[in-house]
Amino acid sequence: MTEIVLGVGTSHGPLLNTPPGDWDQRAAADRRNPALMYQGRPWSYDDLRAARDDFAPQVEPAVREERHARSRAALAALGRTIAEVDPDVLVIVSSDHKELFGDELLPAFGVYWGAEVDHQPLGDDELAAMGPGLAVSARGYVPDVPTKRACAPELAAHLISELIAGGFDVAASERLPPGKHGDHGLPHGWGFVFQQVLERPLPIVPVFVNTFYPPNQPTPARCYAFGQALRRAVEGAPGGQRVAFVASGGLTHFVVDEEFDQAFLTALAEDDERHLAGIDPAWLESGSSEMRNWIVVAGAMSGTGTTFKTVDYVPCYRAEAGTGNAMGFATWL
Repeated sequence: MTEIVLGVGTSHGPLLNTPPGDWDQRAAADRRNPALMYQGRPWSYDDLRAARDDFAPQVEPAVREERHARSRAALAALGRTIAEVDPDVLVIVSSDHKELFGDELLPAFGVYWGAEVDHQPLGDDELAAMGPGLAVSARGYVPDVPTKRACAPELAAHLISELIAGGFDVAASERLPPGKHGDHGLPHGWGFVFQQVLERPLPIVPVFVNTFYPPNQPTPARCYAFGQALRRAVEGAPGGQRVAFVASGGLTHFVVDEEFDQAFLTALAEDDERHLAGIDPAWLESGSSEMRNWIVVAGAMSGTGTTFKTVDYVPCYRAEAGTGNAMGFATWL
């Protein structure tokens, strides 16, 4: 029987790939944003600044340097753990930011079942067209040269069949759409795992969750149930493989909410389905929506006999109103 041997959760926010001295480039964009999502509704930067604590001490250069170094150390620790457990396949759960799927078709859940997938570098014109500070980080999600990533098509096809039998009518892709870059390439949520976490490439099954875009974002309860269905499908797969799940994305951003994050991490540690499934979807918008990926993996790891451990939690602030990215790194072992 196929065995689930590991779960991993990792943030993949752009500050992880950006030198702390360049974080102000994204802070400038925050100050111009009229709809920063925080606790279920949009805020202007000035309104956030007036309503929240003063986070100026958190954006001092020395603090940024320390938070960035801690985050990088946690990523290295995740890479070592994966190497030590040495799974045969990674099932990577992440969210496509309309890099591939667009307004023509936007699946709530999807599984890629091709034999391999392209992982493409970004061209100079694409980098130049990005918003302030984004080009600095974008290089951290892609290889320097066109690369093929091995996948696990037999396992993926089995997952699709079993998920449908279990009541999840998932989208299936044997070749990724051309996407906004026109290259059919692996999006950043999956690319980050290869470029920033893994010590060596492993075959993957990409699982897509539409965390960001209405009208068909799955509820937290549906995400947890989807993870449970994935676990049953993996455990019933032939071949005796050793499988690890990876949740890529989160935690709260682009406005950091440490209290919300800590309650979330506690619920993961306690396998508190009621808390995870009961989160108000209005609180999972914008970047924080990627916490749905962690909820999926929490459902997958529930009942496997593993224990959740926070490797580190690092709130990375980039502006005085508390904008930035809360970085979370965790394992189920």
